[in-house]
Amino acid sequence: MSIKNAYLAKVMEDVKKRNPGEAEFHQAVEEVLESLEPVVEKHPEYIERGIIDSIVEPERIIKFRVPWVDDSGKVRVNRGFRVQFNSAIGPYKGGLRFHPSVYEGIIKFLGFEQIFKNSLTGLPIGGGKGGSDFDPKGKSDNEVMRFCQSFMTELSKHIGADTDVPAGDIGVGGREIGFMYGQYKRLRNEFTGVLTGKGLTYGGSLARTEATGYGLCYFTEAMLADKGESFKGKTVVISGSGNVAIYATQKATELGGKVVALSDSNGYIYDKNGIDLAAVKQIKEVERKRIKEYLNYHPEAEYHEGCSGIWGIKCDIALPCATQNEINGESASKLVANGVYAVAEGANMPSDPEAIGIFQKAGVLFAPAKAANAGGVATSALEMSQNSMRYSWTFEEVDAKLKDIMVNIYHNAAAAAEEYGMKDNLVAGANIAGFLKVANAMMAQGVV
Repeated sequence: MSIKNAYLAKVMEDVKKRNPGEAEFHQAVEEVLESLEPVVEKHPEYIERGIIDSIVEPERIIKFRVPWVDDSGKVRVNRGFRVQFNSAIGPYKGGLRFHPSVYEGIIKFLGFEQIFKNSLTGLPIGGGKGGSDFDPKGKSDNEVMRFCQSFMTELSKHIGADTDVPAGDIGVGGREIGFMYGQYKRLRNEFTGVLTGKGLTYGGSLARTEATGYGLCYFTEAMLADKGESFKGKTVVISGSGNVAIYATQKATELGGKVVALSDSNGYIYDKNGIDLAAVKQIKEVERKRIKEYLNYHPEAEYHEGCSGIWGIKCDIALPCATQNEINGESASKLVANGVYAVAEGANMPSDPEAIGIFQKAGVLFAPAKAANAGGVATSALEMSQNSMRYSWTFEEVDAKLKDIMVNIYHNAAAAAEEYGMKDNLVAGANIAGFLKVANAMMAQGVV
């Protein structure tokens, strides 16, 4: 990528100087700034008011230690983070990630993306993200509980239903949300919608579990429909085997596609007959084992070590749902050579810049994460609404709202791309549509 506009190039240079060694954050900012070149040329007032200088700088970064005691009685210490990036259109909203790879740069990248993703939903939520380098894998329930209670003891000072509403992400599911919510309630003596992704017995929303995977497919279906296509009869490859991948598999199948591959961090499975989702759910949600165990259910399937090989499988639609930068130039070239028609991102920034360039040059329909995987945060915002009303909607009601939101995101991103002379470039369209709403709110609020 290369930024030609002198002002935006200077902003990017400053971001790199002020945030050294944070490659993921640099990548996310550069992608957005490149998209905004025609916007600042048309709207010089954004430059004059320093809107872009402000939007790349978090409003607040909270960094803290998290001491906890393991089952052997040994004190362990991890780092906790919360980046409250932008609150121009609503309270900070974004997940918590518990994974050994977490450091400040990852959280800033995710929080920056969240600003525009949340804006695209059309709902009043700002951008934030948080997490810890704690790894819940291999820990007992009691160890996870003690960690979550220690983490929330500090985080509780900085969040609230009208201030900052975290949710789950990688390593943070219903168990972790429950432990953190219990500690927050205990510390603050209040029952509020301060976390989303809660259990249904204490304020959670139906369809939240399915939302990101379902939303990904609703967006993809809208993108395909615009070209007279659909999932029907298409071969689909999905990376990952967590929550997003599982429910993307379910919805893609319901829409007429045939999902033939899933993966985890060790390797991938290929089942030419179509993935048996019930077996995957048993392995991942009940047994909590590796995807290789799929062979115990379907010995005729193939398992291959190493997850990148999944992109060598011939498919019509690819849905990367694992982690950032999982598709590089080499993988993208394989997908294009095998005739891929559409790629839609279920994970956060799973395609690197070289890969995106290859897809766009080949005319592949490409849906960026901040648009295509916004279903999770959209449904989290719907959970916030239900909590505020002390009311709950049915699964069908939430699902219908989710579908409407995702279809609208597609049309808004496509329209913005066309308006600024980049028809079919949904990366630029999503960035522009998301940016304009936030920028105009910042303009209205003065220097904040």
